[in-house]
Amino acid sequence: MASVGIVVVSHSSKIAEGTVELARQMAPTTTLVAAGGTDEGGIGTSFDAVSAALGTADGGGGVVVLCDLGSAVLTSETAVDFLDDADRERVVIVDAPIVEGAVAAAVAAETGGSLAQVAEAARSATGVADPHADERELRGGDAVERSAVLVNASGLHARPAAELVTHASRFQADVTVNGVDAKSLLRIMGLGLGIGSTVSLMATGPDAQQAVDDLVELIEGGFGEGKAAPQG
Repeated sequence: MASVGIVVVSHSSKIAEGTVELARQMAPTTTLVAAGGTDEGGIGTSFDAVSAALGTADGGGGVVVLCDLGSAVLTSETAVDFLDDADRERVVIVDAPIVEGAVAAAVAAETGGSLAQVAEAARSATGVADPHADERELRGGDAVERSAVLVNASGLHARPAAELVTHASRFQADVTVNGVDAKSLLRIMGLGLGIGSTVSLMATGPDAQQAVDDLVELIEGGFGEGKAAPQG
């Protein structure tokens, strides 16, 4: 299946490379390309670097571009303008926080999201104004509910949170974790749940029971990290 790639454009090569490095921890098979700094290695942006990054990142499903400042957007838009018509239609420059947006987009791409879905994931990387909003958006029907306790020492930090989102995204069911969308990485990480915390799962939809059972197994198994040793 054609995959969506992600390009991070920054005035600083270190920011671009660091953002890609962080996002890659949660999306190891997604193509992420840094395009930071000038051709001489200074602060600024490079048309040639962005153009090359667009070509490298496109795995057939298109490219989502995130930029740090206004002139990075201008450079990216210019690079896109020089593409053929068909290629131009497969590039989306997203207005989103560069780090949070790149991480959210990477997880969406890792789980097989389309170009539109990956772009929307990046745009949604703004936190949760209403922690109960996702719960109210669940489709109608009988809800399946279960709870589990976090047993891994790190709780729902970045990698386990990405694992949870990846698993939840495999199902058609709408799923929430403690009232927020289980398919949104930043919303899950925003819960700040540590070891010993109770995770309340709720799902509706055609495979709700299977989704909940899968997530409970994942949580109780410690996300592959194992269970933390008891203290004392």
